Amino acid sequence: MTSVNRFIQFNNETIDARQLMHYENLARALSKHNHVIINERKLMEFQPVEQTIAISVFWRHREIDIMHAGRLSDIYLLMEGFWKHFDIHAWEDFQSTRSPILSKLLDQLVLLMEEFRLMELIQKKRIGTVKLFKVRVQTYLAFHKQQLRINSQKGFLADAFLNYVFIGMYEGTMHTTGPRDFDKADILIQKVYECKSTESVTELVYQLYDLMQDILLHDTKLQYYAILSASSISNTDFHYHQGMKESELGEEEKKDTIEEVFRSWHRENKQETGVHLQYELEHGRDGKADLDGAAEEGREGHEITEIGQGQSTGDSREINQTEVSNKKSDSMKKAGKEFGKEHVNVVYEEKRMEVLANSQSKQLLQRYRQEQAPFVKSFVQEMKKRMEQKKVDKRINLTKGRLSSKQTVLWTDERPKPFYKKNAPSQQLNAVFGLLVDGSASMQDKLVETRKAVLLFHDVLRELKIAHEIALHYEDAFEASEETQPNTFEWIHKLEDGPSDNGQEILSIESHEDNRDGFSLRWMGKRLVNRPEAHKFILMFSDGEPSAFGYAQNGIMDTAEAVVELEQKKISVLHLFLNDTEASEEQLKLFHLIFGKRTATASSLEKFSDETLRMLKKILQYVVKST
Repeated sequence: MTSVNRFIQFNNETIDARQLMHYENLARALSKHNHVIINERKLMEFQPVEQTIAISVFWRHREIDIMHAGRLSDIYLLMEGFWKHFDIHAWEDFQSTRSPILSKLLDQLVLLMEEFRLMELIQKKRIGTVKLFKVRVQTYLAFHKQQLRINSQKGFLADAFLNYVFIGMYEGTMHTTGPRDFDKADILIQKVYECKSTESVTELVYQLYDLMQDILLHDTKLQYYAILSASSISNTDFHYHQGMKESELGEEEKKDTIEEVFRSWHRENKQETGVHLQYELEHGRDGKADLDGAAEEGREGHEITEIGQGQSTGDSREINQTEVSNKKSDSMKKAGKEFGKEHVNVVYEEKRMEVLANSQSKQLLQRYRQEQAPFVKSFVQEMKKRMEQKKVDKRINLTKGRLSSKQTVLWTDERPKPFYKKNAPSQQLNAVFGLLVDGSASMQDKLVETRKAVLLFHDVLRELKIAHEIALHYEDAFEASEETQPNTFEWIHKLEDGPSDNGQEILSIESHEDNRDGFSLRWMGKRLVNRPEAHKFILMFSDGEPSAFGYAQNGIMDTAEAVVELEQKKISVLHLFLNDTEASEEQLKLFHLIFGKRTATASSLEKFSDETLRMLKKILQYVVKST
């Protein structure tokens, strides 16, 4: 079977997940709002409904220092500036009264001047941001100067005027040249230094409009600012019903700042009242009808809430099948928020691997073990030798312990330390392992070598009496929907199994559909976190990037977050990329973004086992050394 290439990417740019997490932590610290999420969009903006702020892609493809400083300046502007000091009342009043003719230009002028005002405010409060904003201003000045020339040549006067105002604010109008009659606005542009509030900025923009409305006949073609959409400001436009409790009416008071808007949306999302009941209040709810004899009008698409079966002797297989499906759904666990925001609708089941034991599989298992026996024996002997060496190692030059036979230090050293200690012998390595095996469909052509690698892993740890767990993980792509994403973990070997031989289970590994890596890592982490061993490791065998329902865009970021979360819990995550060819530079870069330096690749199917052994050797050498 030909290999399935899972690296079809329509956007070749991958997210620097760890860097974004750093920015996210900064945003949360500045806002004191622990639910803020960061992403990248065309323009920097707030998205209260999703509890998200966006930094601009404007900073991509620049020198690293400039890109980093620019993104930080976005975050400071959003979270230290607009978050706290942008007046929502003044903004709404302005939008309701401004001229519709140049509405886009006027909105962007307000946001442009607010950015200037807030930058001054932030730099006075946080001196350390001065360098960041200096980089920001210089970069945007070069951009607006270029755009001023282009827009002037094309006759886009409204866009050119916006560029002209930006340059005039930061460089002074004396050194700014633009299309004819733009200089009429020079005096007003300088008044931006006098603006102390959002309201004073809107008044200045009104004055600019009165002055330039006869010159600027068409609105802007491009958008330079987004910040906040009008639809996300107000979430209280409900049609209240008689009989609603006061606590269910939502919040009627208007919000003063973006911070209040965010926190209001967060409260609404947590509660079952408010916004989420609007559909139910307006249209009724799906459920059992009251048994008062009243008829209920049916409607297309209405979900089945009960199934009735008559007493006729017809075929009831369909109903029985439905009952089995419902029982299976009820037995599955709900992930909720415990496993990350991307998995709130995930349901999962944990079960033992079904073994198809027969004479052929037993012979195959015996053959695999005969092939691997020399490697297992050599590896185990080496580890035991290292452990034995550790037992007899001496710690010398101590102030207490056993008296050394070399007493010359009593005369040669000013402060002699003539004692030594032997390290206490260790019966076994103080470590625990969890192995997650990718059960996605693309693993089909790699199953034989994957089984061999997993078997080698299992046999080595059994010989060394190291606790370990092996699980196959996958998502049911056919049953997955927006409401629910069913996942399965098939235990091949459980922690509780001890040294039991689960070779037949390993040979029963099969491919299924999708893989939700971030969720699976957190699941395995939960299994290991309370273990008594000093060293905890999770190995992930996969042949590509995360792929599951609604997980394509955020899977990389979520998996990287899961890795960092586990590292904070003292659980090390290692990754082995299973492939039949050399990994591309793009693939290597992606895995380094997710797993950091703890990732390895197998360049061919035959090298899966070799790479597995190499990874185990490095890990166990570290464990022996630190014991």
